[in-house]
Amino acid sequence: LLVTAFSCKQTKKEEQKTEEAVATYSIVQDSTDVRFTAYKTTEKKPVGGTFKQVDLTYEAGETPLATLNGMQFSIPVSSLFTNDTTNTRDPKIIHFFFDMMKETQTIKGTFSFDADKNCSVKLTMNGVSTDLPMEYEITDDNHVDFSGTMDLKNWNALDALASLNKACFDLHTGPDGVSKTWEDVAIKASVYL
Repeated sequence: LLVTAFSCKQTKKEEQKTEEAVATYSIVQDSTDVRFTAYKTTEKKPVGGTFKQVDLTYEAGETPLATLNGMQFSIPVSSLFTNDTTNTRDPKIIHFFFDMMKETQTIKGTFSFDADKNCSVKLTMNGVSTDLPMEYEITDDNHVDFSGTMDLKNWNALDALASLNKACFDLHTGPDGVSKTWEDVAIKASVYL
């Protein structure tokens, strides 16, 4: 009887050790960073910015990809920040670009990874949900860096872009006298697991 009781205790301890050995990955709070680079003038001068608030919904997983697959995010447009010392650029972008769209309060998306580990985001903006392919890298210390390029026409946002260009006509005019705001926007994001 003692041998049987001892054996049962050993089995339970081994089961606990096995459960503890399975790593569960979750996202470190406040580690999310989302940046964008838009372009102006025919010389394609970069204008960078970030969003100060990103809300995430996900389930912790046994691997980084299991944690990130299906992760949803919501970005309040009001958290836009371009570090403009005049404090005029951010309100212009919100009013003349985002406010010209449908459902302008937030940008939403869901990450997905296919069987070949390719990443895309089902990005919803202006009432349109479209896949945005993303490249990613997971570092040894579990930082995950994403990058991709949005073409604003895929979200029916060219009218909003024209509105912003009109509002910033002189600021987006280069030495050639042409005012231009580009429709491609580079996206970079990172999280820490």
